Amino acid sequence: MLIKNAKVFVGKEFVDGDVRFGSTIEAVGTLEGAADYDAAGCYVIPGLVDIHTHGAMGEDFSDGNPAGMQPMADYYAAHGVTSFLATTMTLKEETLTPAMHTIRDFKRQGGAKCAGIHLEGPFLCYAKRGAQAAENLHKPDADLFDRLNAASGGMVKLVTVACEEEGAEAFIRNVSQKCTVSLGHSTADYDTAMAGFAAGATHATHLYNGMPSFLHRAPGIIGAALDSGASVELICDGLHIHPAVIRATYKMFGDKLNLISDSLRCAGMPDGDYELGGQPITMKNGKATLTGTDTLAGSSISMLDALRNVVKFGLPLEAAVYAASTAPAQAAGLSDIGAIEAGRAADLLVLDKDLNLKAVFINGERL
Repeated sequence: MLIKNAKVFVGKEFVDGDVRFGSTIEAVGTLEGAADYDAAGCYVIPGLVDIHTHGAMGEDFSDGNPAGMQPMADYYAAHGVTSFLATTMTLKEETLTPAMHTIRDFKRQGGAKCAGIHLEGPFLCYAKRGAQAAENLHKPDADLFDRLNAASGGMVKLVTVACEEEGAEAFIRNVSQKCTVSLGHSTADYDTAMAGFAAGATHATHLYNGMPSFLHRAPGIIGAALDSGASVELICDGLHIHPAVIRATYKMFGDKLNLISDSLRCAGMPDGDYELGGQPITMKNGKATLTGTDTLAGSSISMLDALRNVVKFGLPLEAAVYAASTAPAQAAGLSDIGAIEAGRAADLLVLDKDLNLKAVFINGERL
């Protein structure tokens, strides 16, 4: 397959050129041959990588429902996501284990690729649990992590932990040898967070949400993430974080910034009542909250929405593309995706100048 006449995202910038690929990318540059796809006037970027998504289309990864996996994969691909981490909630082990089995056993029939699992809990703190069910919280426990990871067939790529909880530092030292450890849903102050990063954590879950504010005398996890060189996630739906803070965060963190959807089962669905981790949620005008409260439960956006939003908010397109593809792949240790370079999976998007999705290729196959 040869895409010609595009503005191709290579490294951290766009270059005029062509892309040749089979299931993997073979060459990028000015290439000989007739075009299979003429992308004149369009961008070719890496497929988007969503490392924090709970579900869509009425389905949730925590349900452990095999029939729900393909509709979610199809939804992601239709919105530019070529790989995702199936993200689970704070639930009891007896609920999480069958969910691990279902994700492990998923065989995609088109749609996006499940590149692994993000355990967002149950190793979180009570005060910053957000929409996580309090009765299912669990102290950091490497043995429990190992059981869940084994049940998934070793698919856990990312786990969120509250680093101030009893046993957290030992947990981080152990588990960071097996996957990316992220600090989040935590009351940790700066020193405690720095100790967590020193122990092996390298990421922060949905920055600003589920953690203390960034204050001039108490910089907390946010300041510690900056000082330790950690990667950070942002939910860029325009509800969780003010656009001015998104701009400031980009200036602080640069290419460590990761866009995420944090989408729930209500993504792609009409307003109404839904469920998240055993708790009722309500979506109204696209805003999802715990029913009867103002507590945000997550988002209803796609990663392509997030990319478009941050560009609208003032980030350079190059920075937005990097934060939605290359950066999250790196954060989760996914070395075979996330960039347009020889040898990587041929996961590509064609976008027009207004960032409308024109074509999706996954492993070289056009969907």
